[in-house]
Order: sequence, then structure tokens, then C-alpha cells
Amino acid sequence: MVEEIITALSRIRWLFVIARNSTFTYKGQAIEVKQVGRELGVRYVLEGSVRKAGGRVRITAQLIDAISGTHLWADRFDGSLEDVFDLQDKVAFGVAGVVESTLQAAEVRRAADRPTTDLTAYDLYLRARPDCLSWDLGRIRSALALLERAIERDPKFGPALAFAAVCHHHLTTIGGTGDPAEHRRAALGYVQRALQAAPSDPSTIAEVAFMLGYFGEDIEPALTLMDRPLEINPSFYRGWGISGWLRLWAGDLETAVEQLQTAVRLSPLDPNATQIYGIGAARFLEGRFDEAIAMMLTALEQLPGHAGIYRYLASCYAHAGRLDDARGIVSRLRAITPKVLPNVVQWRRPEHRELFLSGLRLAAGEET
Repeated sequence: MVEEIITALSRIRWLFVIARNSTFTYKGQAIEVKQVGRELGVRYVLEGSVRKAGGRVRITAQLIDAISGTHLWADRFDGSLEDVFDLQDKVAFGVAGVVESTLQAAEVRRAADRPTTDLTAYDLYLRARPDCLSWDLGRIRSALALLERAIERDPKFGPALAFAAVCHHHLTTIGGTGDPAEHRRAALGYVQRALQAAPSDPSTIAEVAFMLGYFGEDIEPALTLMDRPLEINPSFYRGWGISGWLRLWAGDLETAVEQLQTAVRLSPLDPNATQIYGIGAARFLEGRFDEAIAMMLTALEQLPGHAGIYRYLASCYAHAGRLDDARGIVSRLRAITPKVLPNVVQWRRPEHRELFLSGLRLAAGEET
């Protein structure tokens, strides 16, 4: 019966249908539909059962949205075992027809979904995004003001809430822009509201995972959460970049570089400065200082206001024995922020923290 339905569904050219061997691994198991969707990389799951009584058979089927768990359609089919082949054709034909029309309607509704119905709030959010990601202090403050206005108009606007948290993260990273503890509280408050408002939006989930990885004590929940948007959308450029940074902070340098390189491949025409910076940080932690320096300089050309890149570049130069270059970079860093030595709790391995800070202390001088 399953083979007949798979064959019928596979004839619908716009559907991606998982093969029999993969689907049969779940036979007889009580597994949550959302888990099936994640493991198979599908948005919708068709499940059902076959029961026999005497010479009669009853087949039930239901179509479920694997992301939200919503039931989209359910029905049953009754027939005689004497005409089992006709029954199989009837069920396969009927299920395929209903599934196609139901999924078309579901996809139309999903395409029509907007993170907010308030067009002014949406406009404010769109205006804020590039400034939020600029790593320029004045532009980040401007972005946060726009996002706060958007949230005031729509308090359940998930992407705006998530990017407000990102702004607070950037202000913390730059340093010298207020109380870091207050930025942390604000960011975590925003991400909690964002996840409640948009629990199925890949972009929102990714930003929430990033904030939890940076501000949270345990990085494992952030890594687990980050798997969700990449399963929903394997071509999510920013998601791969965020996941790469989370892996960096966790100390998994090899995976981090692979994921950051995936982000670059997915969007080769973007500047990709934060991805290059991340790969450079991994090379630095591996002790490959010359490679790290080259990548940091490339990233700095694209993001000249990014304090973190200056800090890593200074530490790279110091460990490479180029103290004059290291001190020159620290001087440029001080023009951006008076805070040379940052809080590095996001790096979970003590040896990684010490390698970075020891080079930065050497670059900045003993008085820092």
C-alpha cells in the first residue's frame, strides 16, 4: 500500500517524495512526526495504518505539517480483500489527489504568511537590518531605535525581536557602549519573546540560537536549537554562518570551518566578512598565525569598525612575534573603543580564551 502511494505521489512533479527504504525505518515505531520531518528533511508527513477484519480491510491516512504538527487532512478507506488490488489503486489515487490539492493550499497559505501584518513595522524592520549588521556603532544604535519602534507597533513581530537582541549583542561586542550586563538582560529578554512569537521561522530560530550561544552558560542548547533552521532550509546562508560561530565557541574548529565555508559557497557574492573572520579565528586557535592574519586583514577591509577583528589581529601579530604591528592595531582599536580586553566567556575552552587574551595583553602592554 505504501509503495502504491509513494509511486502515485512521485508522479506529482513539484513534490519531493522520500523513498520507501527510508520511510520504512519508522514502521511500527511510535515516533513524533516533527522528529520524522527533521530526520528526513521534509515539511509534510503522510502517515496511516491498515487493519483487517475477516475479509474486510480499513485503511486510514492523515497528512501532517511536520514543522507545526498541524493536521491538514485525514480520511479512511474501506474495501474487500478479494478486490485488494482495486482497493490499492483507489487509495493511492485518492490520497495522491487529496495530498496534491491540500499541499498546494498549505503552501499558498505559507507563502502568504508575513511576520507581521503591520506594514509600517515591517518597513522599520527592513530599514534596520543592514544597519544592525554593519558593526558601526552609530548605525547599530539607529537600527535598535527602528526595531524598538517596530516592536512597539507589533509586540509579537518575531524577526524584529530577534534582531533587537542582535543589536544588543553587537553593542556588547564593540564595548564602551553601556553596561554589558544590561545588554545581556535585554538580549535574552528579546530572544525569549522572539522564539514564542515565531517558533517555526528559520531566521528567527537562528538568531535566537546565536544569542543563547553567546550569552548563555551552556552552549549545547544553542547547538541543538541551531540544527532546526538548517534542517528546515539547508540553503540558509546566514544560518550556516551562525552555526559555524557556535561551533567555534564550542571548540569544534574543524566543523566550524566547514560550516563557515558552506556559508561562503551559498552566497559567494556577499562580502562574507564575518565568515572570513570566523575562519581566521579558527586558524588562529590552531596556531596557524600567518593564515589567520591574512584572513583578518581581508575581513577588516570589509568591516573596518569591527572591534573583534582588531582584537584577534593584534593577538595574531603578537603571537607571530610582530609586536610593532600588534601595537599599531591596538592603537586603531582604541579609536573605536576604550575596551581592549573583552569578556570572552563565549569561548568555552579555557585554552582558547588564554591563547587569545595572552596575545592581546602582549599587544596592549602590561598596563591593560
